[in-house]
Amino acid sequence: MNDIYVALIGAVGSGLGTVVGIFINTKLINYRLEKLEEKVNKHNNLIERTYELETKERLIEEKIETVHHRIDEINENMRS
Repeated sequence: MNDIYVALIGAVGSGLGTVVGIFINTKLINYRLEKLEEKVNKHNNLIERTYELETKERLIEEKIETVHHRIDEINENMRS
C-alpha cells in the first residue's frame, strides 16, 4: 500500500512541477513578446517619421526649384 502512496505523491509532484513550469514559461514568453512589440512599434514609428520627412523634403525641393526658376525669370526680365 505504501508503494501506491509513493507513486501517487510522485505523480502529483510531477504534475504540479509541470504546471508550474508551464506557467513560468508562459509568463516569460508573454514578457518577451511585449518587449518585441515595443521594439516593433518604435521601428514602425521611425519608418512613419522618415516617410513624412522624405515627403516634406520633396516639397521643399520643388519650392526651391520654383524659386530658382522665378529668379531666372526676374534676371531675364531685368536684362531685357
